[in-house]
Amino acid sequence: MKKSILGIITIILFSMNTFAQNTAEEIKTLSKNKWQWMADKDVDKLAKLFDNQSMFVHMGGSWGKERELEIIKSGFIHYKKADVHEVFTPIIIENTVILLNRITLTAVVGTNEVVNPFMVTEVYVKVGNEWKMGSLSFSKLMGPN
Repeated sequence: MKKSILGIITIILFSMNTFAQNTAEEIKTLSKNKWQWMADKDVDKLAKLFDNQSMFVHMGGSWGKERELEIIKSGFIHYKKADVHEVFTPIIIENTVILLNRITLTAVVGTNEVVNPFMVTEVYVKVGNEWKMGSLSFSKLMGPN
């Protein structure tokens, strides 16, 4: 009886760990794809990723999904290249994942190319069978990358 209970507990713990590892890798891949979609101005893929209630925090302000997509599509902010230096282990809380990336972002804002070091916080929520981005926040780093 004790061996059966121990076996069941082991299976449950293994399953939970496997789920967390799979979720972490899925989110890291989704994040990597998001940076490419932003560079490519692929608003169709981004529109599917961004939840309708999502919020975006930049150095110049914060806004929702429609404004972020409009900014990307128009090229007002062109996320040319995100050099990702470090991806932290995702924090998984039930159906929510928080991912931190330390990046150097090369962007064109208006007509000016700028390069800034950021810590980026991405929040993803599982809605049905899909991961949706709930928030993307850029925090400028003051020290060296």
